[in-house]
Amino acid sequence: MRHRDAGATVEAELRWRPAPLVFMLLAVAGVALLLALVLQLWQLVVFAAPMIGVLVTAPWQQSRTRIQVDGAGTLRCFETEEVTFSVAAFVDDGHALLRMVPEPLDGLAIHVEESSDSGLAPAGLKLALSAQRWGRYPAAVRVSALSPAGLAVATAVLPAGQLYVYPITDPQRLTLPRIDMPERLGVHLTRKHGPGVEYADIRAYAPGDQLRLVNWPVSARRGKLYVTERYTNRSADVVVLVDTSQQAPGPATDSLELSVRGAAQVVQSTLQAGDRTAVVCLGETPRWLRPDIGRRQFYRIVDTVLDVGDEHIPTTGTLAPHAAVPLGAIIVAFSTLLDTQFALALIDLRKRGHVVIVVDVLRGTPFRGGLDPTLGKMWQLERTAMYRDMGTVGVDIVGWPEDARLDQVMKLIPEHRRMIRARR
Repeated sequence: MRHRDAGATVEAELRWRPAPLVFMLLAVAGVALLLALVLQLWQLVVFAAPMIGVLVTAPWQQSRTRIQVDGAGTLRCFETEEVTFSVAAFVDDGHALLRMVPEPLDGLAIHVEESSDSGLAPAGLKLALSAQRWGRYPAAVRVSALSPAGLAVATAVLPAGQLYVYPITDPQRLTLPRIDMPERLGVHLTRKHGPGVEYADIRAYAPGDQLRLVNWPVSARRGKLYVTERYTNRSADVVVLVDTSQQAPGPATDSLELSVRGAAQVVQSTLQAGDRTAVVCLGETPRWLRPDIGRRQFYRIVDTVLDVGDEHIPTTGTLAPHAAVPLGAIIVAFSTLLDTQFALALIDLRKRGHVVIVVDVLRGTPFRGGLDPTLGKMWQLERTAMYRDMGTVGVDIVGWPEDARLDQVMKLIPEHRRMIRARR
């Protein structure tokens, strides 16, 4: 997947400084004048005079110069995927010779495919970018300018574009809990009778039944009309809840990797099944995105999780907004469960009548140096008690161990025995 938004133009005014040639002329002229005084040779003064004249007029040659860089705007790709784009720099006001090189960035592999220095034409670069990990990568270039006389130089680091790298998700399909789904066609088989392909039962013909539903072999054997009933297929509303609150250094911070990848996998699986999917991020910068279907919704949701783009809606507070969660939606949350406010948000969603599933992305203890075995056992007992207490109010929690896939973890969710009526 490669997606490119409209390019962006950045302007900058250069601040000139003396070029290395100025210091060379100054050194040569100074040595010549010193030898002229010591040796009493007027020829050395004549030799140094042109260089002194150039040095005296050098400040007058530094005019105001403004340059522009035409970048790629916003680029989007998946992990390990390579994208190419071109960057051009030219002089908008004044005179200068330009040279441009990419600015290195940690985690971003940059390869220069083509390069052209500025003469009469703008300086240009054709770059190939790739990243091994998801995230936001601001691509920048370093533009070096040389005055026409070669006596002044200037350097500026300017943005060339933004690279948004999406995580590669596991292709395994996820199993959603069985709930009363909205009256909307989909792929999830329900126990209700209606239009569908899965056989349910045979009953006597009733006025108003369509003739195409008549089971003619059975009707012929029994002497009156019978129709075939089938199970309906419905679609669900799924809301992915991501805990973006500030975490302690160590394993708790590393769990963000699992949260992003897990959220992307849930979104990919539900959208492929035709379900409406939304996302709510609670924590430092609360935000949410309206539910929708289609491939573009996947990229919108990942942008919202990465806090990029402008399609998500900022909010305030510690609870999920009512407008962000449709009635009867399934909530799939990813959290370390270390923030009390996030736990209260889960309980609030359950009180509204939603099925709430929490994937615990904290592996081990949230302490960088580890714990004494006895303290570690007490920590595990406290987490188990928290699982039990949350399960009592209807919030199901499952852990995500290192040797398990997310679809395997989701199969451990217990079936709900009763439903709470959804209310606003």
